[in-house]
Amino acid sequence: MPYPLFDRSKLKLKPLSEREHDMALAEVLNLDDDIPPFDDPGLEQVAERVARAHQAGGQVILMMGAHVIKRGLSRFVIDLMERGIITHVGMNGAGPIHDFELALIGATTESVARYIREGQFGLWKETGRINEAIRQGARDGLGLGEAVGRMIEEEQFPHRQVSILAAGYRLRVPVTVHVGIGYDIIHEHPSCDGAALGATSYRDFLTLAHSVSQLQGGVLLNVGTAVMGPEVYLKALSMARNVAHQEGRRINEFTTAVFDLLHLGPDYHHEAPRSDPHYYFRPYKTVLVRTVQDGGESFYIRGDHRATLPNLYRRVLALLRNG
Repeated sequence: MPYPLFDRSKLKLKPLSEREHDMALAEVLNLDDDIPPFDDPGLEQVAERVARAHQAGGQVILMMGAHVIKRGLSRFVIDLMERGIITHVGMNGAGPIHDFELALIGATTESVARYIREGQFGLWKETGRINEAIRQGARDGLGLGEAVGRMIEEEQFPHRQVSILAAGYRLRVPVTVHVGIGYDIIHEHPSCDGAALGATSYRDFLTLAHSVSQLQGGVLLNVGTAVMGPEVYLKALSMARNVAHQEGRRINEFTTAVFDLLHLGPDYHHEAPRSDPHYYFRPYKTVLVRTVQDGGESFYIRGDHRATLPNLYRRVLALLRNG
């Protein structure tokens, strides 16, 4: 006998106009805004590797957590996509939600502490339209990221100029979304279709695996994603290397960089012992050590994304201008 299921038809959804937002469009940085200084020799090296990969026509893959959007950095990602520097963006499931809401109403991010008390967290009518985009995307054979980006772009959301997903759709740069079922607020909604969610996100995973299969000589940036980025990249790389090995090729000479806040100590190029809590920080062992041990190189950039990513952006552009 099947187990009983929660009856989603009983849920009460409210309009976004009734929600208090913790982030507004005014907090999205412009490209020429003043940014905090950030001096780290590793950042200069990462910028050089990105510029070099771009000049050689290589892959520059950005795996990002939703805080890249919430810290107001969408315009930097979009500009790098428009310049052909970033060739692929991989998001977790929260990324499209904040991207979609910003593009639609110019605000995003709710107080979990406040709205969970009344059981209203995540249950907002307009945000549930993402499920509509996903269902249509599944019917049309699209990935999740492309499906949501298409809705934002083709319906001309008022603030689509800050949408990474819309930019990907417009520029034909893959923006893939890698979900965990039950992780994201749109999964609460009665409109959520698990089959469509799985089909579109799995298509995105295969798209990412294709990009990773071309990573030789390129760069993978893991910015603010402690689980999705490392884990999805790891499986994609294994698939890519499996085929490359059969074809007599190698995918071993590329650069990885992790941008995060955790202090890892002076030596992050060797795996921490299991007795050390750092061992369980996936970006460390996966992105910085294990996947580059056969000829690649890795860098750890520790700092607030609002300082590190804009400084990386400006260094890359300066190198390309002067190169």
